[in-house]
Amino acid sequence: MTDRIAIRGMRVFGRHGANPGEKDVPQPFDVDVEMEVDLERSVYTDALDDTLDYRDVHRIVAEVIGTGQFSLLERLAQEIAREILHSHHVHAVTVTVAKPGLLSGATPSVTLRRTR
Repeated sequence: MTDRIAIRGMRVFGRHGANPGEKDVPQPFDVDVEMEVDLERSVYTDALDDTLDYRDVHRIVAEVIGTGQFSLLERLAQEIAREILHSHHVHAVTVTVAKPGLLSGATPSVTLRRTR
């Protein structure tokens, strides 16, 4: 499958981190998501019900980051991917989670790809 929907540049605040104090106050996380979906029907019907609603993906990302507390970016990215794969339209997902401002002059990130 080569059809893809991507949402890039989501900034969500959450309490995640392995170092002391990182979970004490919300800090920014930048997320990019690319999903493999079957767009065959939606390109002809032009109907939102036949595709993936971007708002649903944004809501999932915001909920996972805003409500959970994980030590590692790896776990955070995994939980986002797992929730997105619950959509009946998504066959595979690539999630990149970055933590800006953590390192002086550098931004660590983790990218995971998961399939059904």
